[in-house]
Amino acid sequence: MELLVVISVFYISMVIVLISQVFFKMNRVIKIGDQSAPSVYDCSVDPSVLQDLKEIASLIKSGAYNSEVRKIYRAMRLTMKLRKKLKGPILSAFLNYALGPGSEVHARVSSYMSQDRHDNQVDVEMSETEARSKSLVPELEIYCYLLVLIFLIDQKKYNEAKACSSESITRLKSMNSTTAVLASRLYFYYSLSYELAGDLAEIRGNLLALYRSATVRHNKLSQETLLNLLLRNYLHYNLYDQAEKFRSKAHQVEALSNQQFCRYLFYQGKIKTIQLEYTDAKDSLLQAAQKGPMSAVGFQIQCNKWVIIVHLLLGEIPERTIFTQKRMEKALRPYLELTNAIRIGDLELFRTVAEKFSSTFSQDRTSNLVIRLRQNVIRTGLRNISTSYSRISLADIAKKLNLDFENPVDDAENIVAKAIRDGAIDATLDHANGSLVSKANGDVYSTNEPQLAFDSRIAFCLNMHNEAVLASISRKFEK
Repeated sequence: MELLVVISVFYISMVIVLISQVFFKMNRVIKIGDQSAPSVYDCSVDPSVLQDLKEIASLIKSGAYNSEVRKIYRAMRLTMKLRKKLKGPILSAFLNYALGPGSEVHARVSSYMSQDRHDNQVDVEMSETEARSKSLVPELEIYCYLLVLIFLIDQKKYNEAKACSSESITRLKSMNSTTAVLASRLYFYYSLSYELAGDLAEIRGNLLALYRSATVRHNKLSQETLLNLLLRNYLHYNLYDQAEKFRSKAHQVEALSNQQFCRYLFYQGKIKTIQLEYTDAKDSLLQAAQKGPMSAVGFQIQCNKWVIIVHLLLGEIPERTIFTQKRMEKALRPYLELTNAIRIGDLELFRTVAEKFSSTFSQDRTSNLVIRLRQNVIRTGLRNISTSYSRISLADIAKKLNLDFENPVDDAENIVAKAIRDGAIDATLDHANGSLVSKANGDVYSTNEPQLAFDSRIAFCLNMHNEAVLASISRKFEK
């Protein structure tokens, strides 16, 4: 019994000694950490995000000093990944690090940030003397403007974003050593801030001046970006004629950015569609949809909507696979019902679908094009009738087409006569008896239609092959 007591006392004393040693080591580590580390970060600041922003700043400085554009591209990609994590305290801490507290540039940029009482200044491991003596790279200043501008847009502070973007463009004009990558991104968010505020027309003259300056300096990336921004500016206010004049007279440069080239093709397709050049519009829109990044779901949806409309205007029925693409089924549902109504040739169903999704078509700016499709519905229904009946009266045609005119029989006769003249149906009109007489269906392979379809497919494949060869050659030159 005494032996057990001695053993238990021994073990208890050992445990006490071990616990005291652990507490001593922890206290020592804390003291050492307090001596070497800066002041504690604010609770609302994520140190990892701030460290990532510091690394991006070092990338931009290194790319600016060594003229390495790829580092600037990498910095912008990393910025987009951190976009959702940006907060006011983090951005204020980064501005203190990059621009130096107390400097004139810091005061200008940080003036657009709403300072809160609880947003204490964060120690960024740099003294005031070092901050003042630190040489500021122009690219880093533009990047700080860009970062604040993105933050204001995400916070839906559009008036502050407008002011910040205007001042950043003014600063950009006074600099000579800014890279084209940062300038093009700044132009994009400059236009976006004014578009979200509803004042896009105010900057059209400024965008034209910037485009002239980029053309004189042979800044191709900025030319691409500003060309698309001006086209978007014109199309936003339905100025399609002015957009086409500017597009046709603008200096064409070799595509450097795939995203900007896809946007150009999309805007070109919209202009051609409004101007009734449906074949050219279909080619441009199909290229934009195929070359566009699959991650840009919104852009893909818009391209597919216009592709569907152009197919229908050409008298073609789009393939079912367009409507069943992943993450697009819901957005393309109105256009699927519209396609079904045109395929059947039911004018009443078409009118119902147009009224049901009128708000969607207005938002997509395709309502005027949907109105154009009414004639296609009538022609499709008339084609179905001519293939189903060898002889049918004009009164029955007006009834089947659900024509809502004052004199449906006379209007049906005019519609049938125009369809026969245009070659939409192969039939004759019996005016004496007031009926439509269809001709016997011939063999389609005895006509030139299969050859024309085969020729169009070959031309499309050759075009894709030539573009792939040019892309591979350009990549070799870049290396």
